[in-house]
Amino acid sequence: MTAGVRTGAGLAGAVLLLATACSGGEKDDGVTVGGKGDSAAPQVTVNPGNGDGKARPEAGVVVTATGGTLEQVTVTLKGKPVDGAMSADKTSWRSRTLRPGAQYAVAAVAKSPKGKSTTVNAKFATLKAAAELDIADVSPTKGEKVGVGMPIIVTFNRAVGDRKAVERALEVKSTKPATGAWFWVSDTQVIFRTKNGAYWQPNQSVTFTAKLAGVKSGKKTYGMTDYTRKFRIGDAHIINVSTKTHRLVVKKNGKKVKSWGISAGRGGRVVNGVDTYLTTSGIHLTMGKENPAIMTSEWMGVKPDDKKNGGYKEIIPHAVRISNSGEYIHSMAGTVWAQGRQNVSHGCLNSPPAAAQWFYNWSYRGDPVIITGTKRGLPWNNGWSFYEMPWKKWVKGSALDQSVTTA
Repeated sequence: MTAGVRTGAGLAGAVLLLATACSGGEKDDGVTVGGKGDSAAPQVTVNPGNGDGKARPEAGVVVTATGGTLEQVTVTLKGKPVDGAMSADKTSWRSRTLRPGAQYAVAAVAKSPKGKSTTVNAKFATLKAAAELDIADVSPTKGEKVGVGMPIIVTFNRAVGDRKAVERALEVKSTKPATGAWFWVSDTQVIFRTKNGAYWQPNQSVTFTAKLAGVKSGKKTYGMTDYTRKFRIGDAHIINVSTKTHRLVVKKNGKKVKSWGISAGRGGRVVNGVDTYLTTSGIHLTMGKENPAIMTSEWMGVKPDDKKNGGYKEIIPHAVRISNSGEYIHSMAGTVWAQGRQNVSHGCLNSPPAAAQWFYNWSYRGDPVIITGTKRGLPWNNGWSFYEMPWKKWVKGSALDQSVTTA
């Protein structure tokens, strides 16, 4: 008895597979091995074919059966299995993308309704990448415990040409489901955040996976390896601040745990229509901690010793950053007299030393800080203020124009 076996896409120039049936097989016309003497045996097609040395990594491996169903398909790289999926009717199997410049082995078994079987073995190699796409950085850090507003910020080592292909390779899974979306802020950076009004649920694990190996991101440019980053969501820390009542209120998992008087930005320095001494109103996220932080007027082009134009340079303990425009929640012993009564800062939230130290030790990165009461709005890209962008607009920033569920 003989069995039918096809290589490649069934073209006449395809290289033959090494095939065996229940009693062996024989070479035919370069396309089929056996199949003429025993039509009851299933025919198996593998693409790419045996001996192919330039298989496209993004195409993966496809194994199909005609006249029967696939009983087993195994694709290996250095002896390790490659992920793939069988069709519902078990007539085809497709792998994920493949690592560039690598050697693969395929083994497949198909069986006909009459019990005749066909076994196929093949080897091939994938194209080498002329340029490699890798992940240069991911926030949060490995194993970090973060706040419920924490975004996932992914930075690549080079510009991504095919954003759709790369975004399809990005996966976010959490033990408690959330709805979120990716937003491309540039050709080299993409950010994931949850839906407006629905932060991460507290006290759970989140895993970010980038299945980049074999993903074609540009001309002769491929992802080389997969990437995984695991982190934890801690308690729900929500901080509400009113610059009108001069009060900061901290809640943990919905319960008030602490409150203190603050002194916010006094205003009075207008540049290009923006009062840079006003605190911004909106949904901030805590971004990092500095102890001490060196704060200077040089950021606005004023030398520290130019007191006439508001120059300053101060060493500030227990500072938690909440924006890129120099806003912090920090200790300020020199303005205790104004805290809870008057706004006298350059835009930061001056706090009593003891309260600032407590907050510095207690807070996570990614805690929402919701500030109200000023006329200065918070741009969505001032630090991690991504929740300032309307949800529908954020989803439009996805290359696939879609939200995703992390369940």
